[in-house]
Amino acid sequence: MKAAIWLGNSKADWNAFPESAQDEAGYQLDKVQRGEEPSDWKPMPSVGSGVCELRVHDEAGAFRAIYLATRPEGVYVLHAFQKKTRATSLHDIRKAQERFKLIPR
Repeated sequence: MKAAIWLGNSKADWNAFPESAQDEAGYQLDKVQRGEEPSDWKPMPSVGSGVCELRVHDEAGAFRAIYLATRPEGVYVLHAFQKKTRATSLHDIRKAQERFKLIPR
């Protein structure tokens, strides 16, 4: 099982999710760490090669975690946030892009 590597304040943002959203997102992230596909995700090539978005829908709203799982050392969680609009905001994409640049190659 790969370790979760939290970049920036992604862990604190994740911890701010409602408990039910944290539980579901945690279950899905565990699947990713084990090399499995999460239930709801999409590729995020606008952030970087191999980057994906984990999607969780909860009674409190839509929650997202942008991650990279292709590195052998672990699953990098670049950004976690509550989605407020249909499209992912440019602010959230840029934040993930900046953190993606921090990953050693």
